[in-house]
Amino acid sequence: MSQIQKMPGAVGADEVGELPSAYALPLADIMPVSPRLWSENRWEETFERLRAESPVHFNETETAGRFWSLTRYQDIKEVDADWKTFSSANGITLGFPVGAELPEGMLNLSTFIAMDPPVHDVQRKTVNRSVAPANLALLEPLIRERTQNVLASLPEGETFDWVESVSIELTTMMLATLFDFPFEDRRKLTRWSDITFAVPQPGGIIETVEQRRDELIECLEYFTRLKEERLLKPGNDLVSMLAHGPDTADMEPMQFLGNLLLLIVGGNDTTRNTMTGSVYALNKFPEQFAKLKADAALIPNMVAEVIRWQTPLAYMRRTATRDCLLRGQKIRKNDQVLMWFASGNRDSDVFDHPERLDIERPNARQHLSFGFGIHRCMGNRLAELQLRVLWEEILQRFEEVKVLSEPTRTFSSFVNGYAAMPVQVKRHRG
Repeated sequence: MSQIQKMPGAVGADEVGELPSAYALPLADIMPVSPRLWSENRWEETFERLRAESPVHFNETETAGRFWSLTRYQDIKEVDADWKTFSSANGITLGFPVGAELPEGMLNLSTFIAMDPPVHDVQRKTVNRSVAPANLALLEPLIRERTQNVLASLPEGETFDWVESVSIELTTMMLATLFDFPFEDRRKLTRWSDITFAVPQPGGIIETVEQRRDELIECLEYFTRLKEERLLKPGNDLVSMLAHGPDTADMEPMQFLGNLLLLIVGGNDTTRNTMTGSVYALNKFPEQFAKLKADAALIPNMVAEVIRWQTPLAYMRRTATRDCLLRGQKIRKNDQVLMWFASGNRDSDVFDHPERLDIERPNARQHLSFGFGIHRCMGNRLAELQLRVLWEEILQRFEEVKVLSEPTRTFSSFVNGYAAMPVQVKRHRG
């Protein structure tokens, strides 16, 4: 085992220096949770090496303590399915050692995704009907109308930011509908989603953990007012479901806030970043875009393939409940275990030429991006619906959506996303 490392910033390099190649580092020094790896889109080489040489990879830092990175598809799937040995109850992102006191300024949030059965099951069931097939069928006409309006408003021959103008706008409108949130304030949802997992840094989305705390308390206060309104006048929205559900009505404030943020991030970051990632991917692989234009029936499989290729949430954490072995590595009780979905989705044992986008890939739907087992993303069908409708409408009106330069990426190893992406569109003629 290597000595205790600094908490990730630069994978064995100085924060302001250039990142070295993954193959130039001693294996023990590779730190896959470095936000720079992801914001500079340098992560694929790192995981290529780990899958080959260290598929169950150990790190230890002053802040997080001991943690392991799983990089192969089958290991990830097996761990995600074994909630008794690998618990969600201590959080879904790399955090602090079990039992450690939280630093001053951090909120102690609780969410149903960071729980095990039976509590997880009953709380998830409370809100699951919002994305049931019958409700999605009712939502599709609204999703299509909004998508048509947003695409119709885009300027032709002018550069604009696809993230801001399309991805954020469409996902935030959908979130506002699911929460029955005041439409004029819907961009607050975007902000709360962005700050939830943002890495504090000068000039960043947030600069301090105290700033995150203060803004999330504003979120709690806003939704507490909505909850009080829905207690008197319930609707068919997520706030009403939480307010009136027998297993969620009496949640403590930090649990209420935690579940709200889970639903906000789940409904915003994943779909929003895949919407952007789909445009980026089809620019990067123009022959695939040509196939899509020639046969719109490929859209559903393209959506699954983009979700695999993009992997909008790079990993999920579990915590070992007992000593155990993974590929011969001795995992101790309370060790953190990171399931790197992004790496599993690049595993060549499962996906042929995984680095490529292949919209006709026969096993595209076997991707790990939605998780596996009891924590499989409850909104997966809604995400697929939004992406399918978006591309049906894009093909109807645009000859080209051209990415003009490399996108600006999210400074995070958890959210594999885009902060901005300049594009121009060319409409069909005639």
